[in-house]
Amino acid sequence: MMADTPILEVEKLIVETAGRRPTRILDGVSFTIGASETLCLVGESGSGKSVTSLATMGLLPPGALIARSGQIRLAGEALLGAEPARLRALRGQRMAMIFQEPMTALNPVLSVGRQLDEVLCQHTSQTAQQRRAQVLEALAQVHLPDIERIYSSYPHQLSGGQRQRIMIAMALLLGPQLLIADEPTTALDVTTQHQILALIKELQRKHGTAVLFITHDMGVVVDIADRVCVMHQGQLVESGSVRQVLGAPQQAYTQRLLAAVPSLIPRAPRDVTRHKTVLEVQSLEKVFNARQGLMRWLRKAAPPTRAVDGVSFQLKRGRTLGIVGESGSGKSTLARCVMRLITPTGGAIRVDGKQITDLPKAMLKPHRKRIQMIFQDPNRSLNPRMTVGQSLIEGPTNYGMTRRDALARGRELLELVGLPADAIDRYPHQFSGGQRQRIAIARALAMEPEVIVADEAVSALDVSVQAQVLTLLDEIQARLGIAMLFITHDLRVAAQICDDVLVMQHGRLVEYGPAAQVLGQPQAEYTRRLMEAAPGRGWDFIAGAPVA
Repeated sequence: MMADTPILEVEKLIVETAGRRPTRILDGVSFTIGASETLCLVGESGSGKSVTSLATMGLLPPGALIARSGQIRLAGEALLGAEPARLRALRGQRMAMIFQEPMTALNPVLSVGRQLDEVLCQHTSQTAQQRRAQVLEALAQVHLPDIERIYSSYPHQLSGGQRQRIMIAMALLLGPQLLIADEPTTALDVTTQHQILALIKELQRKHGTAVLFITHDMGVVVDIADRVCVMHQGQLVESGSVRQVLGAPQQAYTQRLLAAVPSLIPRAPRDVTRHKTVLEVQSLEKVFNARQGLMRWLRKAAPPTRAVDGVSFQLKRGRTLGIVGESGSGKSTLARCVMRLITPTGGAIRVDGKQITDLPKAMLKPHRKRIQMIFQDPNRSLNPRMTVGQSLIEGPTNYGMTRRDALARGRELLELVGLPADAIDRYPHQFSGGQRQRIAIARALAMEPEVIVADEAVSALDVSVQAQVLTLLDEIQARLGIAMLFITHDLRVAAQICDDVLVMQHGRLVEYGPAAQVLGQPQAEYTRRLMEAAPGRGWDFIAGAPVA
């Protein structure tokens, strides 16, 4: 598969922080990628994966990181030390990048067509008509529906999967030799993820592109990689074929990394038959009426959206119910209804036997402390201007606890989630992503809730930190007997933490039962399709070897 001259050569690359006391971020990293080959870089957060990609693209933050030595060559041409004008010419024409979050990478005030057109304006001398034709062709190549509408749409008007397809179309618009994909499927549900991976492989075969794929999802590695490089603390510690590295890892770090990957084999359910039901949902409905605007002016009725359509379930103390399904299936809307962040259109919600479905806001306060939420991104859910202690005591003091007692309780909770008590005086930015999620868990526990709603609480974490947080949630639940509603698009995570699983599609419940039954022997066709789309389905990482 390797050509005589590799498309990308990285040789003994060293990157350090700027300043009098530099910290080494990359320490002698070397690898090559040939035409039509996919190399996956894997490792924990902070291992140097993204810095490697930024150095390759010539996008290291000026004044912060410096490439001290080594070589990066694109089809034989040296990139380190190249003039900025030359690097700008190479970006797009001969190398391109797909970022993790398209809503951040795409300009929200420009239409999709305008943004792709800018690439062609910068690198070609085509007429406006020629550019439009090429952009529409690129959108069609990534299998977007109704490309004329997409061309005129803005990023916020499209789904996450559609936005990621647009990023791929933009990256491949000029047929680059090298494509760098930095966690491009992390936030996507399994079916959209499966489609995006298949699309990258299809376009790679068509154009002979070399792909550097950065991910922490070992299932994705199995599905897309030809070779794997494992990074740890800025060093490349192991490399080889997928079968060599994932099937028979030689390094202790690689072995630990693979041991942290959750299996698709469901956990044994816990016996809580004697425990009381703390959350009961009956025939829940939530209908959103579209804003009328022009439709109202034209006297046309905008069709309502049934985001949740007749969903029922029960949750007992000490048990975890997983809510799974594609983006747009109604999972998060269901969670917001249960939390009473939005008011359901119909049905019933009972917490500890008490009806809260249509209680006015003034009467909801006594019930708020019974249900607490852990959000996906602690960077956004924790106030950066408040210390950890201020975040932890805010809820309890609002409910009458003295500041002194709340701080004492906060220190106990920090130790419960595996952080030192003196962390209470620090700010969120002084912690790692996994530590911030532990703080978010401690904040939810501060109210001594009966139910915790975890909405994609581990999806943004690398596998080792994810395993630590899942173990922590399991231990806390066993100790405190809290019931948990766990929303996730990762079926491996659902298999490891959930006793029961509820599958949603288009707002409706399509399958519900014990995790071993729903994930092990799914009855609904939709559930079977979800399981088939799960990345790396043919491997059992926990055993450390591929299975048939």
